Amino acid sequence: MVTVAARRQVAAFFRAELRFTERRACRLIGLHRSTSRYARKRDEDKDLRRRLREWASRRPRWGYRTLQWQLERDGVQVSLKKVYRLYREEGLRLRRRRRKHVAASPRQGLPPVTQPNERWSMDFMSDEFEDGRPLRLLNVIDHCTRESPAIEFGRSLPAARVIECLERAGKEYGFPKMIVVDNGPEFASKALHAWAHRRGIELYFIEPGKPVQNAFIESYNGTCRAEFLNQEIFVDEPDAQRKGERWRRHYNEERPHSALERRTPAEFGREARGLRPRTPAE
Repeated sequence: MVTVAARRQVAAFFRAELRFTERRACRLIGLHRSTSRYARKRDEDKDLRRRLREWASRRPRWGYRTLQWQLERDGVQVSLKKVYRLYREEGLRLRRRRRKHVAASPRQGLPPVTQPNERWSMDFMSDEFEDGRPLRLLNVIDHCTRESPAIEFGRSLPAARVIECLERAGKEYGFPKMIVVDNGPEFASKALHAWAHRRGIELYFIEPGKPVQNAFIESYNGTCRAEFLNQEIFVDEPDAQRKGERWRRHYNEERPHSALERRTPAEFGREARGLRPRTPAE
């Protein structure tokens, strides 16, 4: 019985069921009598609670900070503390598994990026179709803008499919100077090396068994898993590609990012490229 509300309920139980006087019930549980008589007069924020529940049902893996940013984007001015209180009262808290942290040895990483298309990362993820067949997807992320230039689904994704995906992304967003990858067979293929050489792109391979050296894509993969893959069912490849492209557009254009001062990756990308903001009609 930590909260005042819980103590008030126990005091009411003592008085109703055990026939205790108000003074005796409050003394037993350490509650002031005036507090036990308090009647809540504050507005219950029904509209705000409704909005929180709606966004939480649409985006089940969003925490209270992201929900508060989204409310502000919707024109609702509300403090983070109030959102957190309502978030807890509505039972929207996320349960997270705690991991053991092990100290890593010092290593020399890549320098920070300052421009869009200076450095991308890409990596594969695994999922499955509705009938249990395996499904793979390729994720690509820009280190500077946090935009996802491409997402590709397939039963298998050989080097030729990876190259086609990167070609489409490069024509829409521009080609990067460097792409950070792991040591998977698709990334180590001669075909991908030849394509990167023609495009003047450097392929940077992380050390085997050290995904932390590709932290940008690992973070994006976690968001993709929690907010997209765990929420969808895929019937076939076209269905997966259609849903994946829709989520990628949402991630780029609607989802506020903590590392970008609550701006979306698309907004930050347009600013970094010196482009004018989009109007609602666009």
